[in-house]
Amino acid sequence: MEETQLWIDKGIQFAVDYGPKVIGAILIYIIGSWVIKKLTNVLRKVMMKKDYDESLQKFLVNLVSWALKIFLIITVISTLGVETTSLAAVIAAAGLAIGLALQGSLANFAGGVLLIIFKPYKIGDLIEAQGALGVVKEIEIFTTKLVTPDNKLAIVPNGAMANGNIINYTAEGKMRVDTVAGVGYESDLKKTKAVLLEMLKANPKVLQDPAPSVNIMELADSSVNLAVRPYCKPEDYWDVYFATIEGTKEALDKAGIEIPYPHEVQINK
Repeated sequence: MEETQLWIDKGIQFAVDYGPKVIGAILIYIIGSWVIKKLTNVLRKVMMKKDYDESLQKFLVNLVSWALKIFLIITVISTLGVETTSLAAVIAAAGLAIGLALQGSLANFAGGVLLIIFKPYKIGDLIEAQGALGVVKEIEIFTTKLVTPDNKLAIVPNGAMANGNIINYTAEGKMRVDTVAGVGYESDLKKTKAVLLEMLKANPKVLQDPAPSVNIMELADSSVNLAVRPYCKPEDYWDVYFATIEGTKEALDKAGIEIPYPHEVQINK
């Protein structure tokens, strides 16, 4: 009976000593979680009104949310009477060990942060980087996903993207299409240039500013090579490229201008 009363007294004393701390910790966690949810929602709405990039929105909201949650957990543990100094040391040591084990992933994470902050490209841009050419489909924290012209998905690590050369074909809003047309030396060059320029201007997807150009670029062994260079919007690049190749052949044939080609000489024995 005395032993039972002793356990009851200890239970009451424990409740008196730690009950308020436990209740306080629970209340802090509930209220803190509610506040974090409200703050992240407000941050999300503000960024949507400011028209921030979608990838940047997700990254910053998640980063703020996790930082606040970690702070809340430390506060709750501190309220329970646990020494947070030693806890912080354990977290730092664990973070160092994880960092050493995941150096490559952390480099990609850091690269993703830099790409999202400085935005050398955005979703929908046509870019060339790390040997891949394609339209940006998604910018994640660790990788960037590109859709190539032949509809393949290229996944490129952000560490390499942030530290390598990036060519953004969409950034300036226009691209130059480079093609070459060869004509015979006996051809009237002024007429040839006029015919090709007329063909380019007739294409509605060819921009008139900057104006398309046709210039002599090389006196080759069997032909005079002309640089045929229209400008277009990035999304029209391949349409204009193939239309220019086909249109060049048709326009020169119609104008009676010869396109030279190798001739095989046969010797009868």
